[in-house]
Amino acid sequence: MMRTALVLAALALPGAMPAEAKDDSRSALIAALDKAADARLDARAAAVARIATPAAADARKAWVRAEILKRIGGLPPRTGPLAAKVTGSFAGKGFRVEKVMFDAMPGQHITANLFVPTGRTGPYPAVIVAPGHGPNGKAGNYAFAASFARNGIVALAYDIVGEGERMEYWDAMTGRSRGERPTGDHSIAGFQTMLTGDHLARYFINEEMRGIDYLISRREVDANRIGAFGCSGGGTATAYVAAMDDRVRAAGVACYVNDFKHLLAGPGPQDGEQSIPGFISSGLDVPDWVELAAPKPYAVISTTEDMFPFEGAKAAVAEARRFWGAYGKADRLEWYTGPGPHGAIAPMANRIIDFFRRNLRATGPVVPFERLQPPRPEDVLVTPTGQIATSGGGTTIADINRARARAIVTPDSPPARVREAIRALTGAKGLSGAAPDADIGEAGRMTLALANGPLQARIKRAAEPSGRILLLLDPGTPLDALAASNGRMAKLAAAGWTVVALQPRGADGSEEIKSSLVGDQNLLALRALLVGRTLTGIRIDDVIATIDWLARLEPGARITVAASGTMGPIALQAAALDPRIAAVRLTGSQVSFRDAVSRPIAPDLPAIAVPGVLKAYDLRDVIRALDGRPVELVAPVDPVGVPLRETEVTRLMPKGATWSWSATEMQP
Repeated sequence: MMRTALVLAALALPGAMPAEAKDDSRSALIAALDKAADARLDARAAAVARIATPAAADARKAWVRAEILKRIGGLPPRTGPLAAKVTGSFAGKGFRVEKVMFDAMPGQHITANLFVPTGRTGPYPAVIVAPGHGPNGKAGNYAFAASFARNGIVALAYDIVGEGERMEYWDAMTGRSRGERPTGDHSIAGFQTMLTGDHLARYFINEEMRGIDYLISRREVDANRIGAFGCSGGGTATAYVAAMDDRVRAAGVACYVNDFKHLLAGPGPQDGEQSIPGFISSGLDVPDWVELAAPKPYAVISTTEDMFPFEGAKAAVAEARRFWGAYGKADRLEWYTGPGPHGAIAPMANRIIDFFRRNLRATGPVVPFERLQPPRPEDVLVTPTGQIATSGGGTTIADINRARARAIVTPDSPPARVREAIRALTGAKGLSGAAPDADIGEAGRMTLALANGPLQARIKRAAEPSGRILLLLDPGTPLDALAASNGRMAKLAAAGWTVVALQPRGADGSEEIKSSLVGDQNLLALRALLVGRTLTGIRIDDVIATIDWLARLEPGARITVAASGTMGPIALQAAALDPRIAAVRLTGSQVSFRDAVSRPIAPDLPAIAVPGVLKAYDLRDVIRALDGRPVELVAPVDPVGVPLRETEVTRLMPKGATWSWSATEMQP
């Protein structure tokens, strides 16, 4: 073993890292992505700082709006009927509550509570109230909605998709969502939606706009005095609708407004609806959502210990005030701050209510905020069972996305076109270059110095060179286990293979788990997407750079890539771009992006998702682009992990592709 280490160490180039370097590919990648983000954010900030006239501000808004619409897939048409109905009501202290349901899209039901003032004269101004990321949805906004009504403002508190009575992945057996929590539901739906070239934000904006449609359909509401309010995830939805719907005359956005420079340096990107592919790289930042609403009255509400960095809110407000100033209306942008953690805005409630009373011209006596609650928790429920899924059901975002995917005919492109699309959509350079530096220590531990930072690997060589090299990509097995004396690499080396096992970039860290179904690479994937990259493309480049090193290690050797799980699609796309990969063996991997959209749930999508991929290619097209190089599919699986039968795989494969199927693992 020591002799092997010495021989291989002689191949290392100057400047290589210590053999026992910390396995920090994730942090190195984050640093590289943030550096790219900072450059684009600085350029954007400089451009916005030059805006000083209403014409310049209008031009910026027109461009930002068009860019956002392009990146989210446009907005759904609001031509279908609201199909509104009231399922019950109860009396409150100075208001009544109607339990209502209406459609965002045909069959996609929204559950909501309408708070209507009593003892006053209408028509009234109205506020749509979006909930934060909490399982109780609209119920969490009861006190604010009640206070609006007691102050002469109709309030519509609704359930965001994935919350309250609108759990998208409801499991009746366990009485909870399979997505585990709202941000999990949003993460699952978000990545499935990306595959069609759309984005989850289009549905969040549409729901708010349909809520406004419902409000103005009510005789109690003055259509010219509509406001929007929300905190946390509800703050996101409120910022979106205030930006995209001119019917919103005043907006209060709590615990969301920030900027990406501070956010990326702090907790990082958060949720599926908040992270749009290419958002930063195209020249956008969170304050653009705010500035699209200029110069209407706008309240930014921040807490000093929020997980969204307070300094980021401060910077965003300062920029937005200058933007409002271009219209001569800087005083219309107000900033309310208070101590406390994320969501602790109740101490500022009276200021928030006053903001809407003033700007929506509410009349009647001022009633101080109280933490009112419904008589019973179940009183706010709109459906008989407390869940749309078990009360007759309805259309989900997965259903809508599936229909959108069916309308997309993936082109039967020639291999050269598929390779171009892989580079364009994944962001992979897909080009070989100089072999990277490598340092090899004891027990075959190896560190590769790649473009996005160091990457850990293990190497075992056959006793006698055989001209066969295997690159092993196994995200489910630790490198030390693969390289153990009785492990897989030792057995392959005994059979005459030189084996290198590469740890997938980003698999060496941890992050907040939104849902076990999306894994711990969800937020890392979102960070890459924001700057126009993908985790898929980054890993493709890692594979090709490693092939560069292997080709120099044994010139002329036949290189096979054996990948399992989520590394399977990466291996296929890398092989399409690099003809030096002579064969590919996939074990337990998905073989269709389209299949991931056709299922209600597709776990682990963040590790392989490519935005808009179905408009350009599927994995079957990638296999054909290997130009006859063999692909062995060992126990391939559907997006849920269920093994596929050979007949099912056959239906997925294109004519002209060279592939074989095996139900069980065999050594190369």
